[in-house]
Amino acid sequence: MSSEVYHIPVLLNSSVDGLNINPDGSYVDVTFGGGGHSKEILSRLSSKGRLFAFDQDADAQKNLIEDDRFFFISQNFQFIKNYLMLYGVTQVDGVLADLGVSSHQFNQAERGFSIRFEGDLDMRMNQDQEFSAKTLVNQAEFDRLADVLRLYGELKSPGKVANAIINARNERSIETTGRLVEVLSGLEKPSKRNQFLAQVFQAIRIEVNQEMKVLQDFLESTVDLIKPGGRLSVISYHSLEDRLVKTFVKKGKFKGELEKDFYGNPIRPFKEVNRKVIVPTEQEIKENTRARSAKLRVAEKI
Repeated sequence: MSSEVYHIPVLLNSSVDGLNINPDGSYVDVTFGGGGHSKEILSRLSSKGRLFAFDQDADAQKNLIEDDRFFFISQNFQFIKNYLMLYGVTQVDGVLADLGVSSHQFNQAERGFSIRFEGDLDMRMNQDQEFSAKTLVNQAEFDRLADVLRLYGELKSPGKVANAIINARNERSIETTGRLVEVLSGLEKPSKRNQFLAQVFQAIRIEVNQEMKVLQDFLESTVDLIKPGGRLSVISYHSLEDRLVKTFVKKGKFKGELEKDFYGNPIRPFKEVNRKVIVPTEQEIKENTRARSAKLRVAEKI
């Protein structure tokens, strides 16, 4: 399987340009996937440069790059600092993250990420973990289900959807994506069907993989990890992710007002490189429809 088939890298040049690469520096690609962004970073490094790549999905290991400057870490990037310390690395010159689900994961029916395919209700990015979408859908109590659908799917009537799922599973277990789609049919107007289903699937996937917690922990880790003058380049695909990244870059935290020192200067670890979010060109979207919802934010460590 070629990495191009596995996953077409989104905002490739913009995100790597954002790192403002020092050829002799050390960089991290925390979402290796098909290796597209990693290859581009390596192409800009000298023989002294190093690239560390993270990916917890076993399938990503089929795309490993043979290069003495490349180090692959098959772990969740939530624990980026801990695993880099095993290599004696405490600071790097830049970190790139392409969040969400890869094209490969969406296109594998058995992974259960897509509404387009009939498959096992799975949605685990790390296939070694026990908790899956099937577990959540069939075992979660009403309050938890409704909260997940409201917070991560941003549904207007999460209770109605949670009730439909609970009533259906009481008759028989919801084991597949097709069965879940069947359970959800009729809960939304036909004109909004695909958007509604995508919101439900997104909510379940985020909860299964604890994506918001992982993202928060990761962003907080970059404060100590990235050297002053180093860069953070993050591509997100939905408003929940983008809002977290935007708030963190602007305030250095996820809640509350921006803190200022005695002289009124903002106290924050990063400054925005691009005040306006970077989005794909029409040509990029034409070549890769997944890029349609992508947003890139770049920040520099102060």
